[in-house]
Amino acid sequence: MAQKDDSQHLKRGLQNRHIQLIALGGAIGTGLFLGIGPAAVLAGPSVILGYALAGVIAFFIMRQLGEMVVEEPVSGSFSHFAYKYWGSFPGFASGWNYWILYILVSMSELTAIGLYVQFWWPEIPLWASSCFFFVAINALNLSSVKVYGEAEFWFSIIKVVAIIAMILFGTYLLFSGTGGSQATVANLWNNGGFFPKGLLQSDGKGGYQGLLAAISLIMFSFGGLELIGITAAEADKPEKTIPKATNQVIYRILIFYVGALVILFALSPWKDITTKSSPFVTVFESLKGFQYTLFDITINFTSLIANALNLIVLTAALSVYNSCVYSNSRMLYGLAEQGNAPKFLSKLNKNSVPVQAIIVSGLFAAICIIVNKLMPEKALEVLMSLVVSTLIINWLMITVVHLQFKKNKRDAGLSTKFPSFLYPLSNYICLIFLVGILILMWMTGLKMPVALIPIWVFFLFICYLIVKRNKALQA
Repeated sequence: MAQKDDSQHLKRGLQNRHIQLIALGGAIGTGLFLGIGPAAVLAGPSVILGYALAGVIAFFIMRQLGEMVVEEPVSGSFSHFAYKYWGSFPGFASGWNYWILYILVSMSELTAIGLYVQFWWPEIPLWASSCFFFVAINALNLSSVKVYGEAEFWFSIIKVVAIIAMILFGTYLLFSGTGGSQATVANLWNNGGFFPKGLLQSDGKGGYQGLLAAISLIMFSFGGLELIGITAAEADKPEKTIPKATNQVIYRILIFYVGALVILFALSPWKDITTKSSPFVTVFESLKGFQYTLFDITINFTSLIANALNLIVLTAALSVYNSCVYSNSRMLYGLAEQGNAPKFLSKLNKNSVPVQAIIVSGLFAAICIIVNKLMPEKALEVLMSLVVSTLIINWLMITVVHLQFKKNKRDAGLSTKFPSFLYPLSNYICLIFLVGILILMWMTGLKMPVALIPIWVFFLFICYLIVKRNKALQA
């Protein structure tokens, strides 16, 4: 078989600063800024504990993936590892599952973008905003990986600075008394307690409508951390940048998530949070006490900050969608390289961008515009539940493949450069946790996305058999 020349390979155009911010920004999006709304309605302040717990599991899986990626920084990431260390069907299934996962995430982010725009202009329909930003972000990704990296770097900088500023300003409002009479740390345990939905209540009211019910929605927030595995093939010096990003991102995420949520729940009673807009915007908009008068002009800083926050959460959603476009095109490219996707998807333009893979992924993500047109009230909720199911499959496969990877290295007498944390105990903890999430989803009314998992896996198996047969006929 002819070897590809350099112009036919992905270029290592992502520098260390790109990788650090891509890894950090990938999980700071709709899951935090908007997804916290439904989770808070279900669990109240105890959702903070849920985010901390899910963050630990995410850290374990990040380290497992990071160990494999540092050893073999290739396109296709965990699809490559599943294919090599587990089998041809797991490789096929993990790649296509990841692709459909981020098609669904793309649709969720585009829907959220429409909701953020409606904060200012409620008359603009969801589908119109989704369509506009769909075209803009895909056009950006069709340029080059360096353009994507720069855009994501600045998107992530804005998100990180905004969250830090929000935490600092919220802390000032809280302890200076300028946040109003309702702003108090006691909000964390008032209004029904830290577990207001029954988890630790003796009367059992609320039952499953508590922290356990919210865990599946919380998981949505951490989808995107594994994006670092996709960047490996285009990362400069991956043996240095990947470990650094993996180790730093998780504690930053936990600080941002847990810190931001503590401030959020302290500034306003959790019962005031709704699912209609970002809770961060809602809470700051409801604070009327922080004002400043200059030359007879009164400035309501909380209203100003609410508008600024809405701009920030819009930027965050654009950032995650930008990463979705990037990661999906690279996964399709990797699948095409394996022979598990049509060969034309491995074609690169003169800037080493898989244009066809971007276009095909974009066409499927565009279904979001139709969904938002037909069911604008339920679109985000449905998409988020489907995302969680495919995310759990993805994480389950990463942790199982890592076990196979370690066994292969151990049998060969080889050591790795970036060993995972608490292997193999962390793998089994992750497996138990993820299976438990599926059980809780079933018990708390999210039966549809759980029931779709075996149907989806069976569909992937049929597709695999067809692809395998075609390969045999062409041999």
